[in-house]
Amino acid sequence: MSLGPSPPRVTVVVVNFNGADCLPRCLESLRHQTYPRFSTIVVDNASVDGSADGLESRHPGVRVIRSPINRGFAGGNNLAFREIDDGLVALLNPDAVAAPDWLERLVEAAIRHPEHAMFGCRMLADVRGERLDGVGDVYHVSGLPWREGHGEPAAGRYLQPREIFAPSAAAALYRREVLVATGGFDEDFFCYVEDVDIAFRARLAGLSAMYVPDAVVMHEGSAVVGRHSDFQVYHGHRNLVWVFLRNMPWPLLLVYLPLHLAMTLVTIAVFASRGRAAVLLRAKRDALRGLPTCLAKRRATQKARSASAAALRAVMRRGVPRRRSGDGAG
Repeated sequence: MSLGPSPPRVTVVVVNFNGADCLPRCLESLRHQTYPRFSTIVVDNASVDGSADGLESRHPGVRVIRSPINRGFAGGNNLAFREIDDGLVALLNPDAVAAPDWLERLVEAAIRHPEHAMFGCRMLADVRGERLDGVGDVYHVSGLPWREGHGEPAAGRYLQPREIFAPSAAAALYRREVLVATGGFDEDFFCYVEDVDIAFRARLAGLSAMYVPDAVVMHEGSAVVGRHSDFQVYHGHRNLVWVFLRNMPWPLLLVYLPLHLAMTLVTIAVFASRGRAAVLLRAKRDALRGLPTCLAKRRATQKARSASAAALRAVMRRGVPRRRSGDGAG
């Protein structure tokens, strides 16, 4: 597909925190992108490993925004969003390496499919491309999110474009209307599941998401905090409560709240069997402590909702979740 004489401008945002071991590979992959019209913003969240030092000189054309504090993935991206007034917005984690045509394929999809506002890609878990890290985020009616295809063999799987509930913000493209409709990421989340939350709120506003299989990245995943670390588990399982209670329309909330509570009890039991109940209980305790703020946000979110409960239910997963409920959410 030809991009035409004036392809849309894209701003790629990379949020960095102590990414000295991975950020150079990420930025090098952006330097080799075939798409001609994009700029890169790196938001550094008060790194102490020197990963942001001298970035502008080593990577000409990259703009660095330095936050004096660690604002997390949500707050870091929002800092960059305030500097973007037009075009498309792509997000790329510092532990992700994009194929040369990654951005070009996402923009082609955005041009070809104006009915969608969010675009996810094919994320590989290793440099050999043997296993998938994921092909988009699933949202179960119980409130449990997971990354579709995570850990599965890559060969011959998920090769067709299709609608998804949400793209993983580790590597995704958004129209600016998503940011306008949602106000950006919820900074109370800090990190984990904030991509499901922003996509859910965009869907409440009538927007949708698409998986683009020929847009490919290699994503190491949790390179800084560690996969299934207490940090990841705490934020993921605290935040999924807030996603469910803020965004589920009343008809669905009334039907599926018992299932959400049952899922929570099962998850606690699974973590208890692994000797890790404390981190789950702390996550749920703090989710409840944040309930007044969450419900205040819910009132505003639901008041602005334009999508029907039936339309939202149609894009959620039902039945027995295939994902292990003991894994860290996110």
